[in-house]
Amino acid sequence: MGSSLRVRLLLTCLLAGSLAGCATTGGAGNPRDPYESFNRSVYRFNDVVDRYTLKPAAQAYQRFVPEPAQLMVTSFFANLDDLYTGANNLLQAKPQAALIDFSRFTVNSTLGFLGFADVASAIGMPKHYEDFGQTLGYWGVPSGAYLVIPLLGPSTVRDAPGRAVDIYASPLGLYDLSARASNLLWGLRLTDARASLLEAEKVIQGAALDPYSLIRDGWLQRRRNAVHDGNPPEEPDMEDDSGYSDDSGYSDSK
Repeated sequence: MGSSLRVRLLLTCLLAGSLAGCATTGGAGNPRDPYESFNRSVYRFNDVVDRYTLKPAAQAYQRFVPEPAQLMVTSFFANLDDLYTGANNLLQAKPQAALIDFSRFTVNSTLGFLGFADVASAIGMPKHYEDFGQTLGYWGVPSGAYLVIPLLGPSTVRDAPGRAVDIYASPLGLYDLSARASNLLWGLRLTDARASLLEAEKVIQGAALDPYSLIRDGWLQRRRNAVHDGNPPEEPDMEDDSGYSDDSGYSDSK
């Protein structure tokens, strides 16, 4: 990605983590979300940005780009993600999973025409999803409190700097591209990802009196399952607000 955009996103993640560290708890609210007032403000800001920029772009993309082309774009970026997932599986001491990830990238980059087709899944190579925040959680770093990052959305105190690493170490950076080409690729990736959420958004809007709470609770549960590969330990006692959404201790549970 363009160096200036990468630096801005990196600083956004780190600044958000710093703000959370300086925040004060807000009384008898959800113990997983002691910075709720701050988070709701950022959520409203993100919602306005999304409503007037990302969502219209995603709707136009979904409407005018043929579905086969959309599938090819999704597959291309998913193929790049396999490299980063493999690196995180190595960091999590999962060599077998990492070997599958790197093999997927090799197969899809060759037989799959640079990743535009997902041949690896068709021949029985399962896809994994790992990032640096999950790696930190694997080695026992507590998730800390829920945190909404400007422009990037749901996260936690632990995952905010992890998101910064994810952005900086993205496989898109492997290519020697001009700033314009890099930013165009990131824009396409973001638009494709946002388009994939349009249907889920309808469910949230139709079912929730408080979309913020629904998104928060669903994201925390999904994140905890991801850190523990779908087998999380028993929830900590939420009366102890030192735990928040703590998902540490993963290696012990294995």
